[in-house]
Amino acid sequence: MSQKKKEEYKDGLYGDEVREKLIEFAEKGYDSIPEDEKDAWLSRFKFWGVFAHRSGQEGYFMMRLTNCNGILEPGQLRAIGEVARDYAQGPIGNPEYGNGWIDFTTRQSVQLHWIKLEDVPKIWEKLEGTGVTTRSAGGDTMRNISGCAVAGKAKDEIVDTLPILERFQDQIRGDNALCNMPRKFNISITGTPEGGAQDSINDIGLEPAKKEIDGEETLGFNVRVGGGLGGHEPRVARSINVFVEPDNAVDVVRGFVELYHEHGDREVRSKNRSRFFVDDKGTEWIRETLQEDFVDFELKTGGKDMRENYTFNAGRDSEDGKFDYLGVHEQKDGNFYVGINVAVGRMEAAEVIRLADLADEYGSGEIRLSRRQNPIIVDVDADRVDELLRKPLLHKHKPEPNPFVRGAMACTGTEFCSLALAETKTRMAAMLRWLRDNVDLPDDVDQLKIHFSGCTADCGQANTADIGLIGMRGRKDGEMVEALDLGVGGGIGEEPAFVEWIRQRIPADEVPGAIKNLVEAFAAHRFEGQTFREWVDATGDEPLIELSEPEETSYEDPALTDAKQSWYPFAEEDTELTPDGIAHADD
Repeated sequence: MSQKKKEEYKDGLYGDEVREKLIEFAEKGYDSIPEDEKDAWLSRFKFWGVFAHRSGQEGYFMMRLTNCNGILEPGQLRAIGEVARDYAQGPIGNPEYGNGWIDFTTRQSVQLHWIKLEDVPKIWEKLEGTGVTTRSAGGDTMRNISGCAVAGKAKDEIVDTLPILERFQDQIRGDNALCNMPRKFNISITGTPEGGAQDSINDIGLEPAKKEIDGEETLGFNVRVGGGLGGHEPRVARSINVFVEPDNAVDVVRGFVELYHEHGDREVRSKNRSRFFVDDKGTEWIRETLQEDFVDFELKTGGKDMRENYTFNAGRDSEDGKFDYLGVHEQKDGNFYVGINVAVGRMEAAEVIRLADLADEYGSGEIRLSRRQNPIIVDVDADRVDELLRKPLLHKHKPEPNPFVRGAMACTGTEFCSLALAETKTRMAAMLRWLRDNVDLPDDVDQLKIHFSGCTADCGQANTADIGLIGMRGRKDGEMVEALDLGVGGGIGEEPAFVEWIRQRIPADEVPGAIKNLVEAFAAHRFEGQTFREWVDATGDEPLIELSEPEETSYEDPALTDAKQSWYPFAEEDTELTPDGIAHADD
């Protein structure tokens, strides 16, 4: 869709006002949306977290929820699980997950699929009754605000960001006057040393810092802008040489939001994310304009960076610190939090409800979500941790899984997404089992990040992985197949870097063989204690290309020849989606 057309849709109606119209269409049914207005309305619905599924699945929607900083208060996760059980039911089940499940996202939120427009008001009533909303979950607006998953709980927290996050949510993201941005916009803030909000890939990110002010050491944040992934043009957020004290954090973030809202490009959609805006304007101009026009106090120059302990998704040795919040960790109040691994972020509704039960029984009922698509049970009494770890749910979704499962993330893929070129979730699940059974890692390697995105939009954050995979199309034996690009050496941390794409358009069934060859070379040639990212940096592209030779193996791919030709990757060849569901044999 062109930027001009998108702006016309938003000028006609956008933001909070869309809700009433969406309810009106829901009450009359999906077919009540005029055909010549469908593109406009489906575009507007995204602001309220309602996204049309891809072509062939007309009438079904993905619903994205929002929850600042990934915090789900007591009762909220149970409500989400019950909605998945009762409403997220498609005409065909997924071969791995069946019907009725949720997806945890890379922005600490939740997505539901197979939602019918007619059910949206009932779902809203149930979710909003517990305080969960879908507002501002999509479209050209401020998306879910991310932060440290254990903010306010972490024993090593430098600055408590919870009060600031609440003000971000209420005073900035909740302001309907700012809902119509040039493009989607991501805000983050980290108050812990491990950097769990991944501020360097956000449009604006605040990272812990300290500065001497009036002879006293003051804790606060350095400000970075213009980070992001996608389109094979990722950018690391850049410093604007500003240190902000906690009391002024909201004013500075709002100032940059307003600056981009006013000056951001609304003409060329492929080049108007804030990362390109920062490329064009430069950090000095942004700082000067922010000072002159958008804040009413003197901006202080940057403080001392406290990112030297930044270990989250950083490709560093796990002995350096937390890198994913999995496992058992002590909180600052003496209780514990337990991060459990949900492979590729997808969990069945019955398990979601059981997780909510465990959070109530063993903790405070609150659940936190990390940026690695995993939930965290918080506030567990020290005397009950071992009992919790023995529960059957934690035997399946382990706090300490094998390194392949632990490092895996995947976006939605062609199962539902119109942009994707490859199926992701089910393929990754099959790949993880094969890698577990066929590839040996050195004993001291407890993490290997493999991130999978269905297209170059990179919602699965492939650019930040040890091994990144992005969906493409290719040919094999004269037939069109789903294929993947393979990149290596990404990571965030103190020195963020993106993957080098060393292999292109590998037929999907040959990708596990390529990964096996690469990982076995790593195991054979690394120095003792060397991480995968360090080994990649030391090895160089040409040898890595040779060491990652694709090959067929015993791995069987679940969707090799789909290439978006079917309305659903796992439908039988002779089945079609009809307005009433799958046609029966006697229709």
